[in-house]
Order: sequence, then C-alpha cells, then structure tokens
Amino acid sequence: MAAYFDNVLYLCSEMKRLILPFVLACTLGATAQETTDTITAKPYYLLIGQAEEAISEDRLDEAATRLIEAMSVEPDNPGNVLLLSNLGVVYWRDGRDSLALETFDRVLEQAPSMVTVRLNRGRLHLDMGHSREAYDDFNDVVEQDSLNAGARYYRGTMNLYGGHLADAEADFNVLRALHPKAIDTAVALSTLYSLSGRNSEAIPYFERLVEDDPAPEFYAGLAGCLLAIENYSRASEVIADGLKRYSHDPELYYYRAWLNRDRYRLDDAHADARRAIDLGANKQKVEALFR
Repeated sequence: MAAYFDNVLYLCSEMKRLILPFVLACTLGATAQETTDTITAKPYYLLIGQAEEAISEDRLDEAATRLIEAMSVEPDNPGNVLLLSNLGVVYWRDGRDSLALETFDRVLEQAPSMVTVRLNRGRLHLDMGHSREAYDDFNDVVEQDSLNAGARYYRGTMNLYGGHLADAEADFNVLRALHPKAIDTAVALSTLYSLSGRNSEAIPYFERLVEDDPAPEFYAGLAGCLLAIENYSRASEVIADGLKRYSHDPELYYYRAWLNRDRYRLDDAHADARRAIDLGANKQKVEALFR
C-alpha cells in the first residue's frame, strides 16, 4: 500500500476545496423596530450585500474591500467579528495566507470560543506547513466540541501520519459514528486500515470510494488491498476498470506489474513496471517487486 500513500498529506487535500462560509451579519445589527427596507438602505448592510455579490462572482479583492469598508462604517457593530472572520476566509481563498492568518488571529483574540474560525485557522496552518500550530488548533476545537467532525478528521489524519495509530483510530471512530456514509469517513478509515495492515477491513471503504468518487488513488488503494490478501481475480477487475478511466496513472501500472508478477507472467510484469516508471512511479519501489 506504500504507493497509495506516497503523498502523506493526501487526506488533508480536502482542505483545498475551500468552502466560503459567508455569514451575513444583517440580522445581528438590526433591532426589532427596524424594517427590512430600513436595514437594507443602511451603508453597512449595502456594503455587506456588495461583498456577498463579489464573493459569489469570485471578485475577491473587491469583496475584501467592501468588508473592510462595512466595518469602518460601523466600527462598534457586534456583527463585525463575523465580517472579520469572513474577511480572513476571503484572504485565504485569494491565496493571501499570511494576511488570512493575521485576520483569524484577530478574530480569536476577540472571540476565542468561535470554533469555526479556530478550525479554519488550523486548516490554514496546515496549508502553510505549520504542523504544530495546526494540531494545536484542531485539538482545541475537539476540547471545545468533541463531536466536531472536521477537527476529528484533520487531527486524526495528523495522528495517523505521525504514527499514533490508536489516537487516529479514536478520532476516526467518532467520524464513523457521526457520519458513517460520508466520503471523508471512508477516506479516513480506508487509509487507517490499509496503513495498519488491516486490508480486509479497508476494502469495503475503498469499494465505496470507487463507487462514489472514482479517483485513481481509490482504485489504486483498493487494488493494493486486494493484492495484499491475494484476491487476484477481483484485483484484476479493479485495475482494468481503473486503467479504462485513467490510462496514464503510474500507480495502476505498478499494481498490474505486481499482479502479473504474482501470476508468473513475468514479461508482462516487467513491461508494466517500465510503463509505471516512465509515467512517474518511484523507480526503487517498482524495482523492488522483482528482488
């Protein structure tokens, strides 16, 4: 299964799919006496609306400007802490990581109990390669909210690749209890079980992933588990299906070389091994099949 996990941060790649949790603060600053027309006519709320529109159209510079202007118009509005949080996510989405981190820090200084902001800061730290700080944020989120699936996912992933398998399994078991059918749960448990040699337990999760999200790494992960338990017939089917979709995936050729080697089709195995290397597979790992 080493091929499937060459990128030890694979599980955390989900954080790249940034979901912008833009929360309009309109209702926070409004009193019961104010009508909708009165609210929407205020510069504060007009600017927030313009920021929301800019975000929806991916005009992130403009969105940041409108949020800053809104906070400047009403500096004492209690909704500004939400706007500041959203500003941090806008910066993050725009690739301005240092500015995003500074903004999240400011939010948490004002509202340390904002779990979503702390989780976002942890994900940002992880993006920036700040492993210790990221782990601390995820850990703090779990202490505040033990059922926070996002924090359990990321902390569990870091525990897994840090070699703390029992801690990772504890986090992932919470995921399984909370969201048994979720893609993240299947990714987490398939990885945990395959890395710890529990290939038979990993297979049902990889099967689900191949069905729901047929990415090449899931085909490769499933093939590796099947080969490990010597289910060559099913492994052959999975590899063939994977190569129909991803005809240039080096890991699938690596696993087909493994399959052909174990079936004593050595000429085919060597041909697949050469193809895997040509496509970018680790040469030493591939050559190790024939030692």
